Amino acid sequence: MSVEQNVQLMRRWFQEVWNEGRIETVYELFSPDAIAHGQEGAEGELHGPEEFERFVRKIRGAFSEMQLTVEDVFATDDKGALRWSSIMKHTGDTLGMPASGRTVRTRGVTLVRFADGKIVEGWDNWDQLGMLQQIGALSTPMAA
Repeated sequence: MSVEQNVQLMRRWFQEVWNEGRIETVYELFSPDAIAHGQEGAEGELHGPEEFERFVRKIRGAFSEMQLTVEDVFATDDKGALRWSSIMKHTGDTLGMPASGRTVRTRGVTLVRFADGKIVEGWDNWDQLGMLQQIGALSTPMAA
């Protein structure tokens, strides 16, 4: 695929999967043998579209009102990088805690490797600690 097609694939992923909740896009764009790193902690891995679908449902179940914005996106013939920000409202309990009703703001970076027009590997680094603090699941340590 061309650089521009890879950029558009990443933009489409964020728009359709996260902003619109279109699960079918996960199966269309995430290779059956793809691996995603970092969604549920630094060492966590998700294998294939089925596991990624469960992750999407978990996050969207906790944050029904979600808007992710692509801030920057770059690509080569087989890799891409995307910087994003989000505003989400914590309205569900799929993270294992009651909904707080709080609005959460977070940022992240996603790196992707492509093959045959699909995502075959991805790495996410996003402020999961800040998200948990904002919904009241963790308290912010006091300065010494």
